[in-house]
Amino acid sequence: MVQVCLNGSRSAADGPGVPMSPAELPRSAAEAVAAGATSVHVHPKTPCGHDRLSPRVPAPVLDALRARVRVPVGVTTGAWAEPDPAARLARVRSWTALPDFASVNWHEPGAEEVAAELLARGVGVEAGIWSGTEGARRFAASPLGPRVLRVLAEVTDPEPAGAAAWALPAEPGEAHGRPVLLHGEEGGTWPVLRLAGRLGLATRIGMEDTLLLPDGRRAVSNARLVTEALARHG
Repeated sequence: MVQVCLNGSRSAADGPGVPMSPAELPRSAAEAVAAGATSVHVHPKTPCGHDRLSPRVPAPVLDALRARVRVPVGVTTGAWAEPDPAARLARVRSWTALPDFASVNWHEPGAEEVAAELLARGVGVEAGIWSGTEGARRFAASPLGPRVLRVLAEVTDPEPAGAAAWALPAEPGEAHGRPVLLHGEEGGTWPVLRLAGRLGLATRIGMEDTLLLPDGRRAVSNARLVTEALARHG
């Protein structure tokens, strides 16, 4: 499985290849799926370019994506979109359009409550376990662990993969026997992606994680990143 992560925390300042609007996101997603992506992860944004969890923000993005692709579509619930844990939970409860799955970062305050609410509403949960955080330990002790869709193991070191990348996959995956999607970011993106391939793990690629191809050239689209990822992951 290669998931495409369309935009992340990027903004229009990162270049025209980064999709931002409800019109650009489905086009980019459709191209990435045609290139071989098997699921889509997106950060719905306000017109000003900010991640928000208010139901009026993800709903039009989800509707537009589902009109163009026939693969699972997931969104973020990151604390940066709503820092207050109680308010974040309330936002998720107020969603009118539900994604197929949502990532929940287990080191963030309120993660268990948000994950439980998503599961109760029939939304799959990607348990985000970041290197260098308490997420793996907390997830190992979580009663929700066996119910998550998969573990999203994130190597957050932007440098080419080191020891953390080797240690991270085993920690959360062994805790509850859930599938692991392993990925890096920025300079660590391509080394970690190749590692995921060697370990037989799912991975992801897209402009959320990197703007560059393996040879250092600027990527023109998410689809191009997916094509390069499949050539190196399989």
